[in-house]
Amino acid sequence: MNANKDENGISVILGTSCTDGKTVIPIKVSATSHALMAAMGTSGTDKGPENSPRDENSVPTLMGISSVDEVTPVPIYCSIGGKLLIDNT
Repeated sequence: MNANKDENGISVILGTSCTDGKTVIPIKVSATSHALMAAMGTSGTDKGPENSPRDENSVPTLMGISSVDEVTPVPIYCSIGGKLLIDNT
C-alpha cells in the first residue's frame, strides 16, 4: 500500500496495522467533517518493528512517544479499516 498524494505531492498520513504491527495503512478522514476516523480499542501486537514501517515509496508511518518511558518512539496503530485506535484511559 502506498500513500496517496495531493497535487502538491504531500502524502496522506499512514498508520501501522494493529493486527501484525508492520502493515502500512492510510489513516481515514471523514469526507464530510474532515475529522479523523477513530475506533475504541487498545489491543494490538508487539510484533512490530522498533522503527517506523514505510510504504513502497519510503513514506513513513506515524510514530509517537512511549507512555512508559516518554522517550522510546512507538508506531501508532490503526485498524485494518484505517481508523486510529484510541486508548481513553
